Amino acid sequence: MAVTATTPVTRPPAATPPTSRAAAAAVTAALVLLVAGLALADITQGTASVGAPEVWKALTGRADPADASVVIASRLPRMTAGLLVGAVLAMAGAALQQISRNVLASPDTLAVNAGSYLALGLTTVTGLSLPLFASSGIAFAGGLAAAAVVLGLSGLGTATVRLVLAGSALTLGLTAVTEGLLLLFPRQTEGLYQWNQGSISQNGFDGVLQMAPIALAALLGLLLLSRRIDTLALGEDAARGLGVPVRATRITGVALAALLSATAVTLAGPIGFVGLCAPALVRPLARRVRALTRSRASLPLTGLTGAALVLGSDVLLRALVPADIAVAVPTGVATSLVGAVFLIVMATRVKDTTQPPETDRVRIRSTAVHLTTTAILVAVLIATTVAGVLLGDTKLLLGDVTNWAQGSAGRTITFILDTRTPRVLAALLAGAALALAGTLVQAVTRNPLAEPGILGVSGGAALGAVLLLTTLPTAGSWTIAGAAFAGATISSLIVFGLAARNGYQQNRLVLVGFGVATGTGALISLLIVLTDPFNATKALTWLSGSTYGRTLPDVLPLAAVLAAATLFALLRRTELDLISTDEDTPRLLGLNLSRARLAFLVLSVLLTATAVAAAGTIGFVGLIAPHAARALIGRRHTRVLPTAMLLGAILVTTADLLGRTLIAPAQLGAGLMTAIIGTPYFLYLLTRTRTRT
Repeated sequence: MAVTATTPVTRPPAATPPTSRAAAAAVTAALVLLVAGLALADITQGTASVGAPEVWKALTGRADPADASVVIASRLPRMTAGLLVGAVLAMAGAALQQISRNVLASPDTLAVNAGSYLALGLTTVTGLSLPLFASSGIAFAGGLAAAAVVLGLSGLGTATVRLVLAGSALTLGLTAVTEGLLLLFPRQTEGLYQWNQGSISQNGFDGVLQMAPIALAALLGLLLLSRRIDTLALGEDAARGLGVPVRATRITGVALAALLSATAVTLAGPIGFVGLCAPALVRPLARRVRALTRSRASLPLTGLTGAALVLGSDVLLRALVPADIAVAVPTGVATSLVGAVFLIVMATRVKDTTQPPETDRVRIRSTAVHLTTTAILVAVLIATTVAGVLLGDTKLLLGDVTNWAQGSAGRTITFILDTRTPRVLAALLAGAALALAGTLVQAVTRNPLAEPGILGVSGGAALGAVLLLTTLPTAGSWTIAGAAFAGATISSLIVFGLAARNGYQQNRLVLVGFGVATGTGALISLLIVLTDPFNATKALTWLSGSTYGRTLPDVLPLAAVLAAATLFALLRRTELDLISTDEDTPRLLGLNLSRARLAFLVLSVLLTATAVAAAGTIGFVGLIAPHAARALIGRRHTRVLPTAMLLGAILVTTADLLGRTLIAPAQLGAGLMTAIIGTPYFLYLLTRTRTRT
């Protein structure tokens, strides 16, 4: 696999833009007016019946004490927090994009928020009660470490899609570990989950006053470093030729940007995508007004844009949703929705020159190796399945299972196996289905990084199922599977439709999929917030990738689809080999490429939807299993298909078993365990492909 170099953030202008400080001042003044208008609108919104007249009286000292208390203690701190959080996140994103020369670098894509979340989670479980300054320092250390890992894996200035993949994978893994801590230490981490949703609501000015000096210090540092950062846009050799210490400049810049992000995260929790969108909105202005091409001028302007984004999202949310409900909707949900749309639009404009995929270079193993590998995998799958049935909060023996099968077991044993067996079966079938879906998608798109979860198909299926669960809690298995299929179909049409231009180029496909996955995630959060607590708990349990409560009827749709899809794929294995080769060979041999692609993509969507309906959202299986299968036995699909399915079944069955036994009687979802297991392997894949590039 090869990933192309990204267009530098700051380009030499094609034509000389107007040298007009007046234009820059006019743009700045317009933004100041916009932010001021949004700020005024924001302090008039809330659950209390305190409108504009009461706010004016409170500001002039003539208001009723109760109204004045609402304005001074709640409305103004919330508005000020929105200004501060939006500004610092936007400036952090702008600095990261200029330092990495990557237009998609931001606190979200560099896993800064997830690193801070884990660092605070680890501190919280120790029982220590720290002041806000100390918490900010811990969040800063976690965020900086995560950003260093992502930048190290992606390579500075070289790989847009690699940066997004490394950041999203690390985010998934770190978040899974943190959510595991929430389940293991519920009392110590009480309140941490609510913090992670991201909200600018404040109770007084204490938080803002404590974080503002840190943010100002970091901003001052970036402004002092701005000349060196601008020089980096000329390239490393040119920068060194001008006497700029490239490595020290990048490390210092990333540290200052992480410090800015940490102040926002500490104050309001993760507010998504402001750091990505605000610099992108300012960039076109910089092409027209030359004064804005310098960091020293563009950073404050980007900060104003970020403040406008956060306040605008908050104002829009409270205008569209009743006040008593809007107060429960995190600000981060609204900004994530805006960011998802923005990311998809950006993805359609990314230039990409994809080289032949890595799979073409995988050596085909001998028949003996293939048969030996298959025999070992079958034995491991049998062992994990038997262990899954026997182990759990209550350990059983094989004799108990035999008695249960013959209908002669006691009531307790019968109850345990009646509930445990469908769970093991759901994990086994879901793993096989996701692995088969990933194999088909990777072959059709010739993209070794394509996977239903990364491409947003699983997110669409989850959105469809959660929509049904929150509106019709008594829905049956087939109905949930149908809703999941409808959601997966819509998301697939968006992803594959936008990426089909120029033949599913790697960058465009993955970035559009990442945008759709982000958008569906935000919509799911919104649905869970807006529904009643009972339905929300049911949806959250289901979303964690848990097999808890699954019954045999829940598994039937998945079993039927998997059986039909396996038969179809094996019969059409030769077409898969041809499609995964190149564009010309299938046509020369008379294969209708479009029709074959459509059939395999529909099949992968159906598999993903039924797997999500049966076992919730489980990531990485569709990515890891096909890669491991090709590494073990070569690239011919007659061998890859069954091997990948065996590996996927083993992975999810093992994850489900570990989740049920490690902290029994409490449980971790199979999706969390798969993310913890899969993240290191995915990052290893990125490292290996970077070495070969």
